[in-house]
Amino acid sequence: MQRLIEGHKRFLADIFPAHRSQFQLLAETQAPEWLFITCSDSRVLPDLFLGTGPGDLFITRNAGNVVPVISNDVDGVTATIEYAVEVLRVKEAILCGHSDCGAIKAFFHPNTLDGMPKASRWLHHIDESFKYRQPLNPAEGESAELASLIRGNVVAQLLNLKAQPSVARAMDAGRLTVHGWYYEILSGHIERYDEEMGRFLPLVD
Repeated sequence: MQRLIEGHKRFLADIFPAHRSQFQLLAETQAPEWLFITCSDSRVLPDLFLGTGPGDLFITRNAGNVVPVISNDVDGVTATIEYAVEVLRVKEAILCGHSDCGAIKAFFHPNTLDGMPKASRWLHHIDESFKYRQPLNPAEGESAELASLIRGNVVAQLLNLKAQPSVARAMDAGRLTVHGWYYEILSGHIERYDEEMGRFLPLVD
């Protein structure tokens, strides 16, 4: 806890004063351009690897960067998506998976979910990932099989995202674009899913 307190002290002394006017504007309203859906994993820091700051990204996070399929249930993810699209009118939505994802690892080691019924039920949302597994990349060595399924999960959740009523309406109206990304923690690089080619390509050449 002391580390967090010291960090907050540095924020108050060094960071907040330089951005005071920006924070005053954000205190009254927000107008993010991007909805960013990603995993809860502590190693995934969108503002760090995208160079964004306060007010830029509207972020929702959960285990496995899941977008639940359409149902009558109420959940925080789809509620957040609906709010971002209908109220905040974001222009782009990004579904971002990442390497070494623990949620996907659970498929290979299901015993890790013993005693966690809620986590087990939640991760059934990524069952469809197997349909969209990507080709193995020999360069990824022992991680290749896991990485192919993680990328497949990005595709599966991207389809779920596009099927959300609010997203479908916004896309039909031409005011929203959606993207599927894969973030490689070890290298820092991002891949984007090209729907026409049906494969992942580097975001930056």
